Amino acid sequence: MFPVLNMFRIGCIGVKLSRTVTNAAAFAQTQRRYSTGEQDRSLFGLLFDIDGVLVRGRTPIPAAKQCFRDLVDGDGKYKVPVVFVTNAGNSLRQTKAEQLSHLLEVEVSPDQVVLSHSPLRVFTQFHDLCVLVSGQGPVVEVAHNIGFKNVVTIDMLREAFPLQDMVDHHRRPKDIIPPSKGLPPIDAVVLFGEPIRWETNLQLIVDVLLTNGRPGNTVTSLHYPHIPVLACNMDLLWMAEAKNPRFGHGMFLVCLESIYKKITGCELKYEALIGKPSVVTYNYAELLIRQQAESLGWTRPVERLYAIGDNPMADIYGANLYNRYLKAMHRSRAQAQAQGGSASQVTGDLACEASDDAKCSGQVMVGGSFEHRPPEGCSSILVCTGVYNRDQQDPEQTVPEQRIFHGHRDFRLDPSLTQPSFIVHDVRDAVELVFQLEGWPLQ
Repeated sequence: MFPVLNMFRIGCIGVKLSRTVTNAAAFAQTQRRYSTGEQDRSLFGLLFDIDGVLVRGRTPIPAAKQCFRDLVDGDGKYKVPVVFVTNAGNSLRQTKAEQLSHLLEVEVSPDQVVLSHSPLRVFTQFHDLCVLVSGQGPVVEVAHNIGFKNVVTIDMLREAFPLQDMVDHHRRPKDIIPPSKGLPPIDAVVLFGEPIRWETNLQLIVDVLLTNGRPGNTVTSLHYPHIPVLACNMDLLWMAEAKNPRFGHGMFLVCLESIYKKITGCELKYEALIGKPSVVTYNYAELLIRQQAESLGWTRPVERLYAIGDNPMADIYGANLYNRYLKAMHRSRAQAQAQGGSASQVTGDLACEASDDAKCSGQVMVGGSFEHRPPEGCSSILVCTGVYNRDQQDPEQTVPEQRIFHGHRDFRLDPSLTQPSFIVHDVRDAVELVFQLEGWPLQ
């Protein structure tokens, strides 16, 4: 049975569970779990956000190193499945894994890393199309790595049509105007993350949308719906070394949506929104958790997931949305079996039913089949070392987005989804809490 983890808070101070749990039933349940034998031990997995939880920019959060020393045994083998789920998307998984290994001083495999763009691996219907990619870092290598074969970058587009990037006077063509170069028609736009020159990217992406993928053509009529747009990372804000949060890719999307609507009078539409809080991203992370469990030699399914994050509108909202999806999936399985049908007949469209928010596609619900038993639930744990800072916020109002919605335009605000299952000071407290709740020794 999935334990009843009632919504209770742990103060943002580094103290043990026995002195902080205010829900007596939950604590009694924890004590009962410690009395069970190892063969009856429940199985769980951990989903870690990175920025604001493990690091601030390039600086590790002090609690993170100790936390991960406790999470591995003497041979460096993880005690439970661990996956890192980040909305960062300006690198390859291998590069991010190497960075984490160095910062945390434990071995991190690329198969433990979910970047904002990672689930695009399953969007195979777009892999053979000519796609325009926006972002920074090795965007072409990233695109090829996740399956896209025919890639055009913003720089390639700017070079092909040199008269279209006019905002920066110093970059305008001087004297002799170079001729335009031919490019294949663009079939879709993939937004990996915030670019460096927002004005250039906004101008050229809008050009592509207005011309139906042929930015060298004159706009004579509105092509609507426009060509597909796939966006990764909806974070409005994120936490680096600065004392206050910085603009994220979600802010760039706000600009793009506003410009497109201002020019056309129509809403910009997304074929898919990937990254937290999207259910697709959590489904993909759960697939990696299963793979990690198998590599640990576990023969029973993972029963619960715990998602640890610092951003109420990304990490907490996403984990709670995924928990709602899992609950709906199990209800539908039970109903199908009660009616004498096969549980496998239930479709991945449950994600849409559970969220009623974002763009959904049952065809891309990774791990959403019923050939395996999905976790029974996903609990959210909010830490106070990143975007959320309890000292700067009303203690009676856990999440400021209840007053000002910081989520993406296509996600309606559901205040209940912004409320974490638990609040702790830092990631070490979070992991200690989970191991005590599950009755596992951490050291």
